Amino acid sequence: MMQQFDFTLLIVPLAALAAVGLVLLFAMPYLDAQALWKRRMALALGGSGNVSAATPSDSKASTHRKAIEKTLKEIEDRQSEQRNQRRKPGLEQRLREAGLGWKPSGYWLFCAAIAIGAFAATSSLGLLYASGIALFTGLAVPHLYVKFLRHRRLTVFANGFPDVIDLIVRGVRAGRPLADCLAVVAADSAEPIRSEFRQVVEDQSVGLPIHEAVDKLAQRVPLQEVGFLAIVVAIQNRAGGNLTEALGNLSTVLRGRRQLHAKVKAMSAEAKTSAGIIGSLPVVVALLVQVTSPEYLAVLYQTTAGITVVVACALWMSIGVFIMRQMINFDM
Repeated sequence: MMQQFDFTLLIVPLAALAAVGLVLLFAMPYLDAQALWKRRMALALGGSGNVSAATPSDSKASTHRKAIEKTLKEIEDRQSEQRNQRRKPGLEQRLREAGLGWKPSGYWLFCAAIAIGAFAATSSLGLLYASGIALFTGLAVPHLYVKFLRHRRLTVFANGFPDVIDLIVRGVRAGRPLADCLAVVAADSAEPIRSEFRQVVEDQSVGLPIHEAVDKLAQRVPLQEVGFLAIVVAIQNRAGGNLTEALGNLSTVLRGRRQLHAKVKAMSAEAKTSAGIIGSLPVVVALLVQVTSPEYLAVLYQTTAGITVVVACALWMSIGVFIMRQMINFDM
């Protein structure tokens, strides 16, 4: 009786702490994103406030500044709405961003084919195990495949985007209209930039204004770099200004971001390796002990107390891995 009482005293605090950890696990990404967004917007609004406070004597400059501020406010509201929609992108949107020409029905047929193949390969394990493996494989493998293709396509687009901006800058500086420069990009660039800018040119050919066509590009390609281009084109369309200088500054900013991203990635490589080793070490040691001495760990999965300890340890390990990931995950 005394041992049962001590065991209960040990499990109840662990369960309470685990519940708190789960709440933090799911709440921290949202809170971090909201805090980061508020800091960026406060910084931007503070800068614009300082500029507008210096009321110049020239009324034309004041009108120009107010037009820019109004445009930025509209773009901020629109991008905030788009960002809320992209928190959980739909299947059709993820397939398009991955560069796959599938419809949702084709994706589910692919899932069914993977599940059937996995069931046929593991049918010797029994109906229950084979069904579980087939269900997990049929859902996980296509999802990871689409996620991999989407990430690779967006990475290629982001790496080639500064060169696209430089090409546009050279064309505008030579006296060509922005629409012609976008057509050159659509003709001479590599995939996936070519297909996305070809869609921009097609949108213009059916009568859509150029700033709206570029804004649709920013909606199709969820990258901050493309959003910056949409902001520059929208401001130039609404308030005017030197487009060549604005695009040149944008190219400099984008290349600086890429260099900073590469530097941060190199500096955090050691921390990521350490986190991977620390996170995988308990699992690897447990598997090795189970292979060499199965009776040594039998108490962990043959008794209720052992199963409870394993579940609690797995939960705390997951929370620890998540915390380490947050510590080395730099939002660029």
